[in-house]
Amino acid sequence: MKHQILDKELSNYGYQIRFMAQLYLPDVNLLNSKMCDYELKVLEPKDFANLYNPEWCYALCEKLKELDVLAVGAYDGEKLIGLSGCSADCENMWQIGINVLPEYRKQGVASTLTSNLAIEILNRGKVPCYCAAWSNIKSVKNAIKSRFTPAWVQLSAERKVAHANE
Repeated sequence: MKHQILDKELSNYGYQIRFMAQLYLPDVNLLNSKMCDYELKVLEPKDFANLYNPEWCYALCEKLKELDVLAVGAYDGEKLIGLSGCSADCENMWQIGINVLPEYRKQGVASTLTSNLAIEILNRGKVPCYCAAWSNIKSVKNAIKSRFTPAWVQLSAERKVAHANE
């Protein structure tokens, strides 16, 4: 594989591949509002205070909470069962993250939340983007089902850590 060649070359300088991801942009000609079996609510930063926990770790980021700007939640009664949030990673582009509770997966909740959040972002004059690690097939499928299309790739490297047996 080509990344193994790159990883070997980086190794010569004391580095290794850390993360490989595909970034997606919405196909505005195909993007549409979707529905699922649950009530959807648009949430603003004032609504996030109690949501910074492991269940919603891809939708919101506690370490960078000042960047979290908008979310769409799916509710089964009063229970939040899915959350798609976005962070203002730069001035004009907001990156989407998604979490759905395990018992509510495979019901179209993730793609509904992702698509509807993308529309909310566009309505605010920003560009939505979606990032999925190459190895995260479920996330890649969600991007495509949500009407996002591959736009660019990201690869990062980090200094290699020596192990005791090396």
